[in-house]
Amino acid sequence: MPTAALLVIGNEILSGKIVDTNSPFLAAELRGLGVDLERILTVPDEIDIIAEEVLAFSRAYDHVFTSGGIGPTHDDVTMEGVARAFKREVVLDQTICDRIERARGKPINSAMRKMAMLPAGAKAVDAGDLWFPIVVVENVHIFPGIPQLFEKKFRSIRHRFSGVPFRLTRIFVDRYESDIADSLNELLGEFPELLLGSYPRIGERDYRVMLTLESRDPDYLERAARALCAKLPPDAIHEIQ
Repeated sequence: MPTAALLVIGNEILSGKIVDTNSPFLAAELRGLGVDLERILTVPDEIDIIAEEVLAFSRAYDHVFTSGGIGPTHDDVTMEGVARAFKREVVLDQTICDRIERARGKPINSAMRKMAMLPAGAKAVDAGDLWFPIVVVENVHIFPGIPQLFEKKFRSIRHRFSGVPFRLTRIFVDRYESDIADSLNELLGEFPELLLGSYPRIGERDYRVMLTLESRDPDYLERAARALCAKLPPDAIHEIQ
């Protein structure tokens, strides 16, 4: 299956001033598309660090996404970092300048001009009705950090990424995790390819643990779910989704 990694860029994330919501959004989207998101890393607004991690990610994964650092201010250095990763110059893209001018209805200033400085040879992928395209260098897709824009831009190109999606079954159990651990271990012995998660919940009235069973093979998933239900006491199962 295709693999992916996300590089979240921004001192504001590392300092806790801003909460990153792009990571869970992208994780869920890629999961639904059948693309395995294997790593998420947050780094500061430092060109050398961005370049190092972008290059490493580009070599290790099929698709790389970046979030943040592409605005008009001093700390927006993602384009420079990506350019340095691939030993490219940062050059003015006149098409981007024209897009900005059309969107603003007047000539751009120096700050907006900064947003049109792209790594040489970068591709601009149209993002639907958004005036600023998605910039792609090699297998690296550069996204803004603003969640509303990140989400809208990704949805505009989600068709470009596909694999075999995972199927998911949730079983809510009214038992402590320690009471069902042996059954879970037995299940994995019988279904070694199953992705099994066990998540205790505090404060829920009707169940104590949410179990998640995942597989790309729906028949395999169904057989595993039936096997698990047979191992658990009937009165322990609150709900199956």
